[in-house]
Amino acid sequence: MELGVIGLGRMGRIVVDRSLAAGHDVVAFDLDAEATAAAAEAGATPADSVADLAERLATGGDGKRIWLMVPAGDAVDATLDELDPHLDAADVVVDGGNSHFRDSTRRAESTDAAYLDCGTSGGPASAEAGFSLMVGGPEWAYDELAPVFDAVATGPAGHDRMGGSGAGHYVKMVHNGVEYALMAAYGEGFELLHEGRYDLDLEAVARTWNNGAVIRSWLLELCEEAFREEGSDLGDVADRVEGGSTGTWTVQEALEQEVPLPLIYQALSERFGSRADDGRFSRRLSNRLRYGFGRHEVPRRDGE
Repeated sequence: MELGVIGLGRMGRIVVDRSLAAGHDVVAFDLDAEATAAAAEAGATPADSVADLAERLATGGDGKRIWLMVPAGDAVDATLDELDPHLDAADVVVDGGNSHFRDSTRRAESTDAAYLDCGTSGGPASAEAGFSLMVGGPEWAYDELAPVFDAVATGPAGHDRMGGSGAGHYVKMVHNGVEYALMAAYGEGFELLHEGRYDLDLEAVARTWNNGAVIRSWLLELCEEAFREEGSDLGDVADRVEGGSTGTWTVQEALEQEVPLPLIYQALSERFGSRADDGRFSRRLSNRLRYGFGRHEVPRRDGE
């Protein structure tokens, strides 16, 4: 398959590299010319604009296949505006960012091409393992992109169509809310161990738990990594947890649907509270875990 990829940051580059490794042809573009050049060195065909990318996709009557991996919000709409003159009903556009599901539904209705909203989980670590992909939109378009999804995800089991337009980003929104609560739970448990009765090696605790214990998980592996690299006291990692948009959307949806989400709400509240003081070990671990799965910058405490 021939795939156009717009947006070559950490996640977009993984889409390019895994697609190329699976034998697909890729046309790549990013506003950063150096990112485009790096993708070209990896084997992609470089484009110098969104319009140029669209023109380089030889459809052969089967339509263009374009994957957007640009920041959620205005950047997606701006890219679609540039693509609009080059799209028709035979084309498929995938939005792999963290867009709000209502925005995805609106874009699906206003875009001439079939629009697939694709919730993407796994972070930069998925360069080797592959992403988990939650896809919403027309079934025929999902089936058409299945070979690329197989390549970008962990395989056929790593992606599925969740439902109609918006469903993919809706599921990813709730996924992120669950992630907030899990991070907070690990943080609180390790805070008690850190402040408790024994002088514990928290890296050893995390490693032991992750070998057969009920609470083993990738996030717990990242806890082990954090304690190995920062120490059991987390060194100078600050009590400040960034992010919060998808968790906020999850809580807002819960209020509209009258579904109680006390754990997710409290985790979101803790995240916001971390920006007002600097005292909780649990939030410091959540801060470091965001680096583990997403390579987000780690705020550090001043003077330490």
